[in-house]
Parts: sequence; structure tokens; C-alpha cells
Amino acid sequence: MAYEEAKADVKKTMREADNKAKETWRRADGEESLSDKIANTGDDIRTGLGNAGDDVRVEADKWHKDVDRDDV
Repeated sequence: MAYEEAKADVKKTMREADNKAKETWRRADGEESLSDKIANTGDDIRTGLGNAGDDVRVEADKWHKDVDRDDV
């Protein structure tokens, strides 16, 4: 596994752990309000976009390396 892939995996794990912690904290009072649900949804969207961006970056790096190798 390349460095960028490993870094993307670590970032994904950290994002998901952060979301879990926030969701747990929001439920700590025993109730899940509408604002809690909206905040959780926003966190999920940000996590998904961050993970997608990392995946695109990893694939773009692979593609870039393949193109550079063809030029040699």
C-alpha cells in the first residue's frame, strides 16, 4: 500500500471516529433533537466528501505516475 493510500485510510478512520464521538455526545442527554439529527447529517456529508476527495486524490496520483512512467 502506497503512502497516500495509507494516509487516506487513516484520515477516513479518524473522520469516522470523530463522527461517532460527536453523535454519542449529542445523545448523552438521552434525547436526540432535530438539531442533533441535522448536525449528524452535516457531519456525515462532510465525512463522505472528505473521503471521496481522498479517493480521487489517490487515483489521480496513480494515474499521474502511470503517465510519467510512459514518458520515460
